[in-house]
Amino acid sequence: MNGNAKDLRTPLKRAYGLGSAKDGTHHFIWQRITAVATGLSGLWLLGMLLSMRTAEYAFVHGLVADPVNATALIAFLIGIFWHAKLGLQVIVEDYIHAPLAGAVAHLAILFICALAAIASVLAVLRIALGS
Repeated sequence: MNGNAKDLRTPLKRAYGLGSAKDGTHHFIWQRITAVATGLSGLWLLGMLLSMRTAEYAFVHGLVADPVNATALIAFLIGIFWHAKLGLQVIVEDYIHAPLAGAVAHLAILFICALAAIASVLAVLRIALGS
């Protein structure tokens, strides 16, 4: 069984709580989905940025205010902050071993990413809606 004769636990009992939580695949898939969505909307954003290299303020404002461009920009912002949250979550889980510090780091990442995403989306909506 094992080298320790005093340990009468079964191999399943010894491994209990150390195996897969069956949640990593979900996280992995969402990280890849946000990466692809951010990449595609980032290409749109790159095209927008290249088209306004020497443009005046009014042209840039009108370009961002266009509903299609504003939607692509908002999709990029939501995707990038969600992807950042997922990536930072993995870093915290891998490198912070103290439970309290990990919980505080997770909450800080969640609030900072949410706040940055909300502020960015509101800025684009403010331009797009004309105020």
